[in-house]
Amino acid sequence: MASPISPPAAGTAWSAGDPVSPPAARRTLTVVGISGSPTAPSKTSVLVHEVTQSFASGLDARASVIELAPLLQDLAAGPTRRQLGSNARRALEAVEAADVIVAGSPAYRATYTGLFKLFFDHIGQYALVDKPVVLTATGGSDRHALLVEHQMRPLFGFFQALTLPLGIFATSADLDGYRLQSDAVRERIDVSVRRTLPLIRSQLSGTSSFNGRTDVARPDFF
Repeated sequence: MASPISPPAAGTAWSAGDPVSPPAARRTLTVVGISGSPTAPSKTSVLVHEVTQSFASGLDARASVIELAPLLQDLAAGPTRRQLGSNARRALEAVEAADVIVAGSPAYRATYTGLFKLFFDHIGQYALVDKPVVLTATGGSDRHALLVEHQMRPLFGFFQALTLPLGIFATSADLDGYRLQSDAVRERIDVSVRRTLPLIRSQLSGTSSFNGRTDVARPDFF
């Protein structure tokens, strides 16, 4: 069972060039997954792990997954962020500092879980502006697949995050116990990674139209 971790320290890469000049520092990219399942182990966590690792491999980034089930007590400690338990606060900070987020929840009453919503209620309103977010979800049948488009995408639209076009949904039949067995889901993960890595690289390099700024989208600028 994964536990929340603080954002990893920046890495340093040495490159060829003028031996007299100090080398430029290259920060290690991070892909952070969040599983909103209230149970552990969880099929949602399996899917989130798979997607997080796939994107991290494509970006040569560091991957970590935060499972919210063990954080329920910390998240319920108080109504404000400063009153939450230390593990919950560290998890929130890790998500806000991530370069790419993989968000996942099982379908509960046709939407994401209350635990998932409770966690994101404490995320800073402008902490995810322009941040790439991969949307994933699980459900008992394909009837729940629209959870990604009708519930999760609007939530991250509020945060002005950059939700990636292809959502990834898996049913109970796609998993054998707690192991992903569906070739179709794996193919969708591969397609999502392949199609969106150029966009993510552009966004992270600051060459996108937003140029990494978080102020241009704030309401008071309209």
